[in-house]
Amino acid sequence: MDLKDQLKNLFPDHVEQEVPEEEKEQYKTKGEIFCKFEKKGRNGKPVTLVEGFEDDEEMKTIAKLIKTKLAIGGSVKDNTIIFQGNNRDKIMDILHNNQYKTKRIGG
Repeated sequence: MDLKDQLKNLFPDHVEQEVPEEEKEQYKTKGEIFCKFEKKGRNGKPVTLVEGFEDDEEMKTIAKLIKTKLAIGGSVKDNTIIFQGNNRDKIMDILHNNQYKTKRIGG
C-alpha cells in the first residue's frame, strides 16, 4: 500500500486536481547558489562571492536587486557576482525570498 492509497483511505471524498502549467513553471526549483566570503588576493578587503547562476541575464538582475536593497557596491565577472564587504547572511536572505536555494561556503 503506497502513500496515495493511504491518503484515499483517510480522505475518501477528496478529488485530485490537475495543476495548470503556469503554476508548475512558477514553482520550478532553481539550481543551488553558493555564497562565500573571501579576503585573499584583495589586499585584505572582504568580499562576498555569489556563484552558481545558469543564466547571464538572471545573474545581472539579481546582482542589481541586491546592490540596490543593501546599498553596496559590486560587479559581475566570469559567472560570479562580487559584492563589497561581508554581507553573506543578508544576501542569502534576499536570495531565499526570491526562491533560490543557497548554500553557505566557509566559516
